[in-house]
Amino acid sequence: MEQNYQTESPMLHLVSFNKLMQHYDEQLKSKDKYLAARAKYVLDAQAPFPELRKGFSDIGLLNKHKDVISTILSDTFSPVLTKNEIKTASVPYENLFFNSSERFQSILADAGDGFELQIRNMPTNVDYIMRCTVVLSFYYGFKLDFKRPLFYDIPDANGVMRHYRILYNADFMEIVPTEKAKELSQADVDELLENFDNVELWKEKIPPNSFISKGFVISNMFDVTAEHSISEIKSTLIGSNKRANEDFMDGFQETFRSLFNLRKINVGFAGYDSNTNRFLKIYGKGIESYILKGKDMESCDQMLCSYSHEKLFKENTYFAISNVEKYFKRSNGEQPYKNLHEQGIKSAILAPIASDGNLLGVLELVSTTVNELNSINANKLEDVMPFIISAVLRSIEEEENLIDAIIQHECTTVHSSVYWKFQEEAKRFMADELEGNQPVFKEIVFKDVYPLYGQIDIKESSKHRNLSIQRDLMIQLSEINGVLTEAFKKFKLPIYEELMFRVDTYLEEVKEALYTHTEQAVFDFVKEEIAPVFKHLIQEDKELKALVENYESQIDEGTESYYDHRRNYDNSVMESNMQLAALLDKKQVEAQEMFPHYFERYKTDGVEHNMYIGSSIANDRNFSELYLSNLRLWQLQVMCDMENKYYALKPKLPVKLDVASLILVYSTSLAIRFRMDEKRFDVDGTYNARYEIIKKRIDKSYIKGTNERLTQKGKLSIVYSQRKDEREYMRYIKFLKAKGYFTNNIEVVELEGLQGVTGLKAIRAEILYTKDTKSERTYTYQDLMEELKS
Repeated sequence: MEQNYQTESPMLHLVSFNKLMQHYDEQLKSKDKYLAARAKYVLDAQAPFPELRKGFSDIGLLNKHKDVISTILSDTFSPVLTKNEIKTASVPYENLFFNSSERFQSILADAGDGFELQIRNMPTNVDYIMRCTVVLSFYYGFKLDFKRPLFYDIPDANGVMRHYRILYNADFMEIVPTEKAKELSQADVDELLENFDNVELWKEKIPPNSFISKGFVISNMFDVTAEHSISEIKSTLIGSNKRANEDFMDGFQETFRSLFNLRKINVGFAGYDSNTNRFLKIYGKGIESYILKGKDMESCDQMLCSYSHEKLFKENTYFAISNVEKYFKRSNGEQPYKNLHEQGIKSAILAPIASDGNLLGVLELVSTTVNELNSINANKLEDVMPFIISAVLRSIEEEENLIDAIIQHECTTVHSSVYWKFQEEAKRFMADELEGNQPVFKEIVFKDVYPLYGQIDIKESSKHRNLSIQRDLMIQLSEINGVLTEAFKKFKLPIYEELMFRVDTYLEEVKEALYTHTEQAVFDFVKEEIAPVFKHLIQEDKELKALVENYESQIDEGTESYYDHRRNYDNSVMESNMQLAALLDKKQVEAQEMFPHYFERYKTDGVEHNMYIGSSIANDRNFSELYLSNLRLWQLQVMCDMENKYYALKPKLPVKLDVASLILVYSTSLAIRFRMDEKRFDVDGTYNARYEIIKKRIDKSYIKGTNERLTQKGKLSIVYSQRKDEREYMRYIKFLKAKGYFTNNIEVVELEGLQGVTGLKAIRAEILYTKDTKSERTYTYQDLMEELKS
């Protein structure tokens, strides 16, 4: 090893044994004859070579005086401990060492001829400043702590990287000034402390070669490979997005090899999904699962024998297989031995990654050598598992957040019943991205599901909305006419009379019927012709100004027109929709507990809802048509509850509207597909489109041979096409009638054919209304209206 004399330094290093020899000078006076004789022996050996005391920079003298130096250092390098201690004499902060213990020499020999020893974390960019802090402490007396743990990284004979911490004993060092040394005040030191990274300032205060560092240090080294490996594992697991780094798994495996001191072991991971009781592939660069053997997922019951299942799940402790082949034969090819055996694995350790007794995944250590991994060295995992568990918990949280972000970006909000399917697709999406592929979020399809549709809709909503707009327009036009009349009386201008004529014309049009073009024409007339005139009148006359300002005070800023009756209508619709939707959402929570199903509801002039139920949506639940029947009965009850909710609310609404309810029964299973462009589910396939057609047109249908609309206030209409559906719903109605939901007024009607749809029938059942939740008194719709009037 050569000293780097090219590096600029505040100290010129001289190898010297002066301070050690001073120790022997004192022992020479000892009353202990052995110590005195020993001291004389060492001093006599050194005496012919004064440069060993004076100090030298010629490193060739270290080899020239090798035997004498060995004699001088014999007490500090005990021959008894030379095969055990990792020890050498050296120049501080340099890779220049001599008089090493046999174990240190052996370690270097195992590393190979081409190995170059380097201090791992020596901060070269602040090397000058670091040496200055030594001068400040040892010579000037300003105590500064710049100590850092220093390490050598040295591979052993098997190629496993070992880590050694260096501890310096500087008892035999002395620092003396040269003519370049400067006096330093506390102010100088304060300035240096404020400018740690200003090398030029440090050189100004403590110039290069202003001191001589005489002596040597004893470097004691300790094998800290296990502690270092644990620290490396901890550091490796800290931070996000590690799995996307190609070097992550390589470095992670090297660290485990150092921890176990085994060159050829490999590390794998398998995730665990408690909802489906399956092991899952962890996606990331270079991450493998040896128990899954290339599969993306597998049932835990199929992957584990009863003993390994007990160890991992119930005891949450490691499961060591020291001889895979032996256990493979003994178990007649059971898992996990089968997959491990087929991959040429001879020994393995499966360690549970668990938190609060809940399994999150499995850490897999595998080797191609029998007995290399066993129940003894498995105990090394005790020190690293807490960090792995912490990292996995954080990774799960980060993954869930990322999955949510992907789903939100790709699909907007997704109902909880189908969220698992979107999670699976999001994980595949992330896997493609991690593997460098162009990720595409595929469409989600659920096959063989049964649809349920219901609506509670405001009767004649268009008529009521148009009526409210008519009234507002008539009031606005009348107000405009009033202002123009006063303006004409005052100024007798024909233009005001002409405007009054046009206002009267619009009033007549609006009274007769409200057409879209009429509403727009009035809006344009007021904005383009009336508004400029009113602006002129404000400046022309104080009385007219007051009239115009009174008119303008009634103009709504949002619509730029009168918005009184329409506001009442809109508020009535909004309030009723909010109350009905809240009730439906609350009831849905109970229905999901019965059996998971897809549910969506949306507000129009009322509240509509879609539901789909089937095994493909339920994920891990076994579906039976019993659950379909149960949901149908639940839907009937909820529709009645919503009717009751509305008519209890009706007296409090600004506009007293009526509602009518409808349920569509469709007994054929179909497929639904999430449309990525529309961010919603829709029926899949041409044949299934018939269901959507019926849904869109059914509330406008008429009773066959009449002009009577199907949906009627006070009645629940149940539309169906098959005789078995009629029998089923008649059974439900009979049951609910006994519970006070319906009267005896129940009829079956046939519907006029819709465009593309024929053969539909409907049950219309009269609803019984309860005055309040405490009262047992019930009403028909007519009774209810009479009660509300009174």
